[in-house]
Amino acid sequence: MRLIVDSGSTKADWIAIDDEGKILFTTQTLGLNPEVLGPNEIIERLNDRFDILQNKKNATHLFFYGAGCGTDRMKISLTQIFQDYFPYADILVEEDTYAAAYAANPTKEESIICILGTGSNCSYFDGEKLIQKVQSLGYMAMDDCSGNVFGKELLRKYFFNKMPKELAEEFEKEYNLDADFVKNKLYKEPNPNAYLATFAKFLIQHKETEFCRKIIFKGMKSFVKNYIKQYDNYKEVPVHFVGSIAFYLKDELEQTFDKYGIKLGNVLRRPIDGLIAYHVANK
Repeated sequence: MRLIVDSGSTKADWIAIDDEGKILFTTQTLGLNPEVLGPNEIIERLNDRFDILQNKKNATHLFFYGAGCGTDRMKISLTQIFQDYFPYADILVEEDTYAAAYAANPTKEESIICILGTGSNCSYFDGEKLIQKVQSLGYMAMDDCSGNVFGKELLRKYFFNKMPKELAEEFEKEYNLDADFVKNKLYKEPNPNAYLATFAKFLIQHKETEFCRKIIFKGMKSFVKNYIKQYDNYKEVPVHFVGSIAFYLKDELEQTFDKYGIKLGNVLRRPIDGLIAYHVANK
């Protein structure tokens, strides 16, 4: 049994396949980002899904692509956790950008691969390996144009009384905005980045308003400037995206890219289906 996992900070998609690529089961856990979770929390999230728990000794391979796995320290840490949990499996841990590269760019052409979901990332894919010019510092310092950054901006606008009255009233209906509740979510509970990203849904739902459009295009301009333009040939190769923010704001991405003369490639909500084809072809 081969387990293929695409994990962001908010959720992780799991698919188990046999050697022929037949799907044995699919499930979903909460996100398994080792930058924001400790080993015990990761184990609890694995144990919470019966399909994973009952098959942990049946797995022969685990291919894990996850947010927060961009450094050797995090890869080694998560590999050890998985090796203990899946005792008979060969473990491979890679950052989530590889999942995006394999799924969005199946022909393995030279391209720029981006993630816009709860967090954000951008790498150059030379057809075999990913090359990063920007080392991500995570949601507190970077993650331009991501769900958590958009969410933080909405919260700031609301609490600084900068949100238009009608939108503020809608915002209050949609979310619990009690200051103590918000602060508890941000500073005392796990995954504050995923909590912040929940507010991005509001931004997308109201993206036709001038207020939300300004936030969206400001974020996209920042992502192009700080991430994509790091690569000298960014106008010569396609730029592929994976993630819910990119998927639901594809029209806005196209408008932004037209201004910069950038070629928008494939835009996928999630890469898990493409990963199945990749691993069957490369078993």
